[in-house]
Amino acid sequence: MRSAVLLTMCAGMFLVQLDVTVVNVALPAIGAGLHAGLAAQQWVVDGYSVVLAALLLTGGALGDVFGHRRIVLAGFAVFGTASAACGLAGAAPWLVASRAGQGLGAALLLPGTLAVITNAYPDRAERARALGIWAGVSALALSAGPVLGGAVVSAAGWRPVFWLNVPVVLAAALATRRLVPRGERVSGRRVDVAGVATAVPALGAGVYAVIAGSAVAAVAAVVALVAFLVVERRSPDPMLPLDVARRTLGPNFVSAAMNFVGIGAILVLTLYLQGVRHASPLTAGLEVLPLFGPLSLLAPVAGRLTGRFGPRPLMVAGLALGALGMLNLLLLDGGSGYLALLPTLLGLGIGMGLLTTAVVTAAVTGIPAGRAGVASGINNTARQAGGALGVAVLGAVVGEPSHASAFVAGLHGAGLIAGALWLVAIGVTLAGVRAPRDNPVARAR
Repeated sequence: MRSAVLLTMCAGMFLVQLDVTVVNVALPAIGAGLHAGLAAQQWVVDGYSVVLAALLLTGGALGDVFGHRRIVLAGFAVFGTASAACGLAGAAPWLVASRAGQGLGAALLLPGTLAVITNAYPDRAERARALGIWAGVSALALSAGPVLGGAVVSAAGWRPVFWLNVPVVLAAALATRRLVPRGERVSGRRVDVAGVATAVPALGAGVYAVIAGSAVAAVAAVVALVAFLVVERRSPDPMLPLDVARRTLGPNFVSAAMNFVGIGAILVLTLYLQGVRHASPLTAGLEVLPLFGPLSLLAPVAGRLTGRFGPRPLMVAGLALGALGMLNLLLLDGGSGYLALLPTLLGLGIGMGLLTTAVVTAAVTGIPAGRAGVASGINNTARQAGGALGVAVLGAVVGEPSHASAFVAGLHGAGLIAGALWLVAIGVTLAGVRAPRDNPVARAR
């Protein structure tokens, strides 16, 4: 029964992650079809990510109060409806708005799926293995996205990419109703309305300020953040317990750095392959498999290793390999072939394969079951906000791929920023992530 629940929850993550890489491969076709420039294409990615990052804490808190099964089902319904709207979009603003709707659905899905798995596997080692499977399925979606998206775009255009979500949503929703325990509303718990009202503008305006370079949005984000912290400190039932936030600060910083580099790199490498090297969507999808393949294969293995040794060793190893891979971009020039890019793809893929399960495990280990949704919401918020910022910052650094020499120079800057950030994340891991007390390796020291 637990295995069926695990696989059903993995379907929710599969959908969310599939849409990340499918959309990236489809961006040139979307730009041509809707007459959308690079800024609009970035918003096709970030319209989803900004809403997702802004509402993840809310989604986790709603699940803790009303039951994660109910919220996951609501997430499937919203995500499926928004996916259909994306497929019908007639202009870039319509598509961006529909992608925001997908972000809302994903914000309900993501913390719920992780919380259900966390509650279903109370044993630390079993939970680490289950999270390894969850991360492996997530990585499989990332791997399948470029190839599936490239094939679909090449054969039928970009719209069917979004329609593919609809039957998967229906099947996953039916399985959730059948397999996941109903769960009851938690007595004495309530929705932190004031927390929601201040968290959403704090996160949303903060990410928007970086993407759009808006000083007004930055000020609004700071004001909302201060108000949020005041509200949460005084609330009898806060959406974000500050003790939980403090305990998970290190892992969540690394989570944000992981997606900043990973999601940002997917965008710029896809633009490089199609815009500079003039690969077709399908060819570009196949050429990025050295990034996504190791991520898919290593995630379950990393889950077992994390269960045995704790998350810190795998986090350090993954960050080091990924940093070296991104620094390899400094060696590219205008005449570089595909083989020159391969160390970047492999370093980032292997690094994230080791890192993903470990950092999620570090973020939820030791959190009481009644706060599992909040803990997973914090972690997913960090990851999605980091990914949105990565798309904005690294996309701005590389610029338009039509200017090939300037784009390659921008890749050098992107590689330097990404490599340096992950080296900082190694220091945060060593200082802020500890081996579990019940880890036999830790006890032997």
